[in-house]
Amino acid sequence: MKTRRGREGFTLIELMIVVAIVGILAVLATYGVRKYIASAKTTEARNSIGRLSNAAVIAYENENMNSPVLAAGTSTGFTRTLCNSASANVPSGIGLVTGAKYQSTATDWNTDSAGNSGFSCLHFTIDEPQYYMYGYNVSGTSTVGNSFTAFANGDLNGDGVLSTFSITGSINSSYIINVAPNMLAIQPEE
Repeated sequence: MKTRRGREGFTLIELMIVVAIVGILAVLATYGVRKYIASAKTTEARNSIGRLSNAAVIAYENENMNSPVLAAGTSTGFTRTLCNSASANVPSGIGLVTGAKYQSTATDWNTDSAGNSGFSCLHFTIDEPQYYMYGYNVSGTSTVGNSFTAFANGDLNGDGVLSTFSITGSINSSYIINVAPNMLAIQPEE
């Protein structure tokens, strides 16, 4: 009686199929991990721009008197004004965050402290190393239609293509700041 001998291994075709499947899974995993890391880095910009816009609204709503001293028995109106534009971005140039992180100093954020404008007026700083360059610009300070824009520019992969995040707020006819409901993101994962 003849017995048939069982298979003792895999054929070359079976091994090639397994290698191809593992290769495809590795490519998909690499793409997914890169996308996740880029998304995690953009969170810094989204959070910081949100904090900047909140700081601008809080600074505007802070009551300031028309005169420094109020005499007994008198009254004065209060004014609301936007913090003036920052005179410098932090860091000062995009090259400092191109494919790199930048560790800012207190001096970076307090450049405008003498005039109580910019980041100093907003009481805004970032203590951790940052992937983005931040800026704050204002058009006017206290009239209907005047606005602010907070922005972040970065180049996460160092290829020269910038990602930009920005948010704008403007003073409406009731002298309240309306902040855009959405943050503008241009090429967020570059």
